[in-house]
Amino acid sequence: MYYYSNGINSFVKRAISYLTEQNDWTIIAMETDKDHIHILLEYDTTERICDIISMIKQRTTRWLWIRYRDVLSKKYWKKHIFWSDGYFACSIGEVSSTTIEKYIAEQG
Repeated sequence: MYYYSNGINSFVKRAISYLTEQNDWTIIAMETDKDHIHILLEYDTTERICDIISMIKQRTTRWLWIRYRDVLSKKYWKKHIFWSDGYFACSIGEVSSTTIEKYIAEQG
């Protein structure tokens, strides 16, 4: 989330919130940092996290390029690029959700 001053980080958070509402997922915590985002997400165990992340990245990239084309075209030489290919995901095991929420809140 390199574009703090352009409101892109706020837009991304709103867009992800919208997607979670539409898909019955629950955001427990979410915060942007300089070039990434942390999300503590609750979702049905029948869904695959790779599919969730893929949808979030695809839709938000599309919406970002519609709204911020001028800003993004200065940073990316190819249209419709925003996120990197990879991501990190893990389930909460030994750590409490409160600890994870605190960590996420301290980002950015």
